Amino acid sequence: MHIGLYFGSFNPIHIGHLIIANHMIEYTDIDKVWFVVSPHNPLKDSHSLLNEYDRLHLVNLAIENNPKFRASNVEFQLPKPSYTIDTLTYLTEKFPLEQFSIIIGSDSFQNIHRWKNYEQLVQLHPFLVYMRKGFEITETYGADINVLNAPVLEISSTFVREQIKAKKSIRYLVPDEVGNYIESNRYYKTK
Repeated sequence: MHIGLYFGSFNPIHIGHLIIANHMIEYTDIDKVWFVVSPHNPLKDSHSLLNEYDRLHLVNLAIENNPKFRASNVEFQLPKPSYTIDTLTYLTEKFPLEQFSIIIGSDSFQNIHRWKNYEQLVQLHPFLVYMRKGFEITETYGADINVLNAPVLEISSTFVREQIKAKKSIRYLVPDEVGNYIESNRYYKTK
């Protein structure tokens, strides 16, 4: 089975994430998308992160009716901060019959050379790169990449959190189940 690994903080998951994942299922040869919830991205500030188990639960709520999607907490058990190379080493040992590709935006791919052991990563795993405006792929770093023009919405988890803090609606930015759960648990209201 060919699995697309979609790494992220998903703080919180939003419609844009789901559109990208669905596009990958429809327009590549992957069979499933695993949303790999990262406890802490070493390249991002963690002060605004919701607890990883709460973020995992929100991902599960968002994808519960899609059998081609799966939420993964694999990085919860690995040393922190999470590094993609370590996660993929673990996954390929645990699931030797699966093929893993990395789903990534062109903005993040431009920083791949800053990732731990990126040379090994690009040698061992293909990349499914969705284009983001203003971030053209000019260097592949030797990676096997498939560049896709997926429908990218200008929505970010930061924007969703800002809307919540400003007491604005997040309807249509996140799935209804996610929005209702965030509201009932008063996530992202403070700070």
